[in-house]
Amino acid sequence: MNRRTLLSGAAAVGGALAGMAIEPAPAMGAKTVDGASSPNLNPPVVQVTGGKLRGFRDGKTSTFLGIPYAEAERFEMPKAVKPWEGIKNAQAWGPVCPIPEQNRPGPDEFAFPHRYWLQNEACQVLNIWTQNASASVKKPVMVWMHGGGFTNGSSMESYAYDGKNLSGFGDVVLVSLNHRLNIIGTMDLSAYGTQYENSRYTGMADLVAALQWVQQNIAQFGGDPGNVTIFGQSGGGSKVTRLMHMPVAKGLFHKAIAQSGGGLNYRTVEPATAIKRQQAITAATLKQLGLTGSEIDKLTKVPYKDLIIAGTAAAREVAQAAGGGAGGRGGGGGGWDVIADDRYVMRELCDWADTIPLMAGTVFSEMQGTMTRGDGRKNEWSQAETDENLTKAYGEKKAQVVAEFQKAFPRKKVQDVLYFANGSRPGVKQTLAWKLEKSKTPVWNYLFAWEYPVDGGITAFHCSEIAFAFHNVNEPHIRVATGGGPVALALQDKVAGAWLSFAKLGNPGVGFKPWTAAEPNTMVFDTVSECKPLHDDQLITLMGNTGGRGGGRGAA
Repeated sequence: MNRRTLLSGAAAVGGALAGMAIEPAPAMGAKTVDGASSPNLNPPVVQVTGGKLRGFRDGKTSTFLGIPYAEAERFEMPKAVKPWEGIKNAQAWGPVCPIPEQNRPGPDEFAFPHRYWLQNEACQVLNIWTQNASASVKKPVMVWMHGGGFTNGSSMESYAYDGKNLSGFGDVVLVSLNHRLNIIGTMDLSAYGTQYENSRYTGMADLVAALQWVQQNIAQFGGDPGNVTIFGQSGGGSKVTRLMHMPVAKGLFHKAIAQSGGGLNYRTVEPATAIKRQQAITAATLKQLGLTGSEIDKLTKVPYKDLIIAGTAAAREVAQAAGGGAGGRGGGGGGWDVIADDRYVMRELCDWADTIPLMAGTVFSEMQGTMTRGDGRKNEWSQAETDENLTKAYGEKKAQVVAEFQKAFPRKKVQDVLYFANGSRPGVKQTLAWKLEKSKTPVWNYLFAWEYPVDGGITAFHCSEIAFAFHNVNEPHIRVATGGGPVALALQDKVAGAWLSFAKLGNPGVGFKPWTAAEPNTMVFDTVSECKPLHDDQLITLMGNTGGRGGGRGAA
């Protein structure tokens, strides 16, 4: 039994028990709740292109969930939603895209808890939080693109993604969305008929459809369609930068933030080779399912569970045949990616992207922190233990590594170098440098380095900055790990404030300086935050492949 099965069973039992509970009738003459005082006796209703939507009020925030922005058949491009009659409820999360089976919690579940929801391929829905659902105002719009690569995730998978607090803190209209992923979002069937020529881009086409919907309708929610910022983390960061490679996305957004993802590496890829590989995965998937090319239409009817199992096995087979091994690209991860063909997705940034301000950054440890490595005692090590672990990791380079680390991060303990994700920094710097080649706007860089005050101190892990950017440090499920103390609260004001300033003005505000190759200014978010040229190239080189190995007994 996996976690989602357990949760659905618990929900069913809970629902049954809730149905059995009978409240005693109020005594004659007893005072009852005055329905007229409820903020949702008459909840907000907004007219959009498809019809009317009913949301709900949560404090000062009006929320609309599960709004359909498009519809599509499997492997086909999205199209406009059919209009509906009456008022459609937008008061509950819409379906999320089906994902490969999840059968155990991840190591980050305590510090970054997840939740799972009803899955359906008809997952083209979005959510909106606003402080004034009225066309009479024009507030900045921020559109969030969730992580999970192009394989997993949803707009509500993390408690940190809830948009109420960021919308309220910055008086912005916050949008999040679901779209097609994995095999139903990236599978290339173009060799089997013109009706499938864009099948490998249906997931990205969903994002375009969502942004088009925002352009057409966000004014009704108090948003300014002329000031839209897209932002995303990990796979969401990749979606952000890929949209700048897509001619069809022109005019749909005006600023971009890529968090821990989104390297601009298409120029090093040969489209014909990438397409050939994707099509090989499709052919192998058909073989796994016992289908021939003439039976391609049957693929639209294969149950999702069977389809994803066959597709993942096919991707692994193709990777092994190419010499990549089962864990190579297209192996254990499923092979679901968005490739460039210089037609729908270009290898180079579109010319119009030259005017899009970009902020990109990483976190201190990414996948290489104390959450998964070390003995949980790095802040308690004696000098002898620290020296032993540094020697084990860096050998004769230890003194040089320590010296370079202390120059780059003078406020960190020397043992923290063991958990520095040196491999993540070159990619983001390359992205910023490539963006600057023709850019008419500055680029900005950050590094989130704050340590969560639990389990001996958890170094900044992949996803750790999201709760701060969303101003959700005190969200009940997250507060346990962040502590919700004054330092964390002050830091979330700083991080969320930078994201909001960028959305409003195109720059992250006071204290930030633009990044250039000559002056690599980086805002290091920490207990004491500081923007300075972060010269860590020599450190990264010295660390080599040993970066983030971790130290202490029990190190992975």
